[in-house]
Amino acid sequence: MSDSRPTPTRVSFAAVTPNNLGTVRKLNSVLFPIKYSEKFYSDIVQPDLEDFCQLIYYNDIPVGTMCCRVEVKDGVAKLYLMTLAVLAPYRSRGIGSQSLKHLVDTAAAHAKPKISAIYLHVQVSNEDAKRFYARHGFTEVGLYENYYKKITPHDAWILQRDIQPAAAAEAT
Repeated sequence: MSDSRPTPTRVSFAAVTPNNLGTVRKLNSVLFPIKYSEKFYSDIVQPDLEDFCQLIYYNDIPVGTMCCRVEVKDGVAKLYLMTLAVLAPYRSRGIGSQSLKHLVDTAAAHAKPKISAIYLHVQVSNEDAKRFYARHGFTEVGLYENYYKKITPHDAWILQRDIQPAAAAEAT
């Protein structure tokens, strides 16, 4: 008797390190219409960002990247989502949603500094991305004119989601 149930798939994450940085570079060259600077790549391998700069794996195959930086202004820490993308053949499988949930959960559990929100820029022509983030609790908080210098349209929406600390989230 054969088992017709689908094989369970596994989404997992690994911190970006100097050892897997080549994989991140290759994925980014395919996933994004811009070339990231050497400073971007040296910044994302910093040990204090290992929770927020991750390679995304699907059944042990690297299929995406998620890179953030922590920004502190006036004593308030926010997580800026620089990149989150999954290779086209692996989209619509919940990988991006699981990745974003992982990021939100990690941010909520982060104690020092306590993360108050996650925000990002989305090119105004990318309605699919805007809808994706809206489904995950992000709202438009502004428009950044001429954010993109080398691609058109140049404008970007600023999307943000407030983060509840893990203890408060569990109490609700």
